[in-house]
Amino acid sequence: MKILIIGSGGREYAIAAKLSSEKSVEKIYFAPGNGATDQLGENLAIKDYDELAKFCVENGVNLTIVGPEEPLTLGIVDTFKKYDLNIFGPTAAAARLEGSKAFMKDFLAKYKIKTAKYINSDKFEEISSFIDEMPGEKIVVKADGLCAGKGVIIANSKAEAKEEAKKMLSGESFGNAGKRVIVEEFLDGFELSFFAICDGENFVSLPFAQDHKKLKDHDEGPNTGGMGAYAPSPLADEALLRRVENEVIKPTLAGMKAENAPFCGVLFVGLMIVKNEPYVLEFNVRFGDPECEVLMPLIDGNLSEILLDASQGKLKQIALKSEFAVGVVIASENYPYKSSPKAEIFVEKIPANSHICYAGVSKIDGKIYASGGRVLVCVGTGKSVKEAQISAYNLCKNVKFDGMQYRNDIAYQALK
Repeated sequence: MKILIIGSGGREYAIAAKLSSEKSVEKIYFAPGNGATDQLGENLAIKDYDELAKFCVENGVNLTIVGPEEPLTLGIVDTFKKYDLNIFGPTAAAARLEGSKAFMKDFLAKYKIKTAKYINSDKFEEISSFIDEMPGEKIVVKADGLCAGKGVIIANSKAEAKEEAKKMLSGESFGNAGKRVIVEEFLDGFELSFFAICDGENFVSLPFAQDHKKLKDHDEGPNTGGMGAYAPSPLADEALLRRVENEVIKPTLAGMKAENAPFCGVLFVGLMIVKNEPYVLEFNVRFGDPECEVLMPLIDGNLSEILLDASQGKLKQIALKSEFAVGVVIASENYPYKSSPKAEIFVEKIPANSHICYAGVSKIDGKIYASGGRVLVCVGTGKSVKEAQISAYNLCKNVKFDGMQYRNDIAYQALK
């Protein structure tokens, strides 16, 4: 099987690393890939979706897997379907679940899926009145459009919430993505990430994962795109899994079908668990990053066949390993504030039960350099969260580049 992976991050590297271990996978292409993905396949410098689709036709590519959200919201799946190609991911209409937070919140309300109280508006007066009526001081303000995981502000006062909303509406904070704003009540609980692989009608569940958004240990510092993750999370039991499947995933798939936008792809549900009640914070329409890096090692079976079946509307059950995985993001010196100088990466050795997923890297004269914000993910596996954590941090100690930084407490919630 020949496979094309769209994207350039650690998520796409992790998918390819899983696929490269499968005998049925003959060749992997990346568009565009990163400085290390050529270790697993061939990088393509083709940006136009029609040109990529023609490449797939001419080179006998059997399946395309879309990693990031932007190509999905821009309609890459629709383009590929015109060429009668197998592609795993939602159409542009279905990708609105992530592409527009306003659409997502209104969809949840319409199909009676539990979420925080909210207002969706582009008028500051309406937003201001809603904020005044909120019972607590902590309030969540979100830009409607895509902001690379950074369009959510948790304000600590009503005055701050109004100020943030005003900056979004004016375009100061997130440009056009913030021209419509969602303001919602702050839910006090713990977050979980839930992933379901969907074929438009049916789904299979992957283990609950937990991301670590803050830059520093003890969840301090600014928000980031994610500094690490682990799975499965012992904070979720079988009863919670069934509730999320029945109260969130099933009505979402039925609702999207009713909206004439059947959902095929990865439905990633950001959940807040409040007194054992699951509330939907957000939908994403692709694997999370760094959650993908810890989910891939837990899939027992051929990912290529699973995703091909899903793309064709004939998804089967998935076997999962009885293991845990922990992923620690190693970031560049100035992340997330500004770009950092390129720095050569040295890996002394890869200890047992661990591997690297490369993300923000480039290749210069055959050497790998840190060139992005989140540079790579050290992934460890084990029979317990603690064992997996030890494996991940053993690998971290073997990675060296100037200015590197990482958290030392990934998976702490599971080990309290």
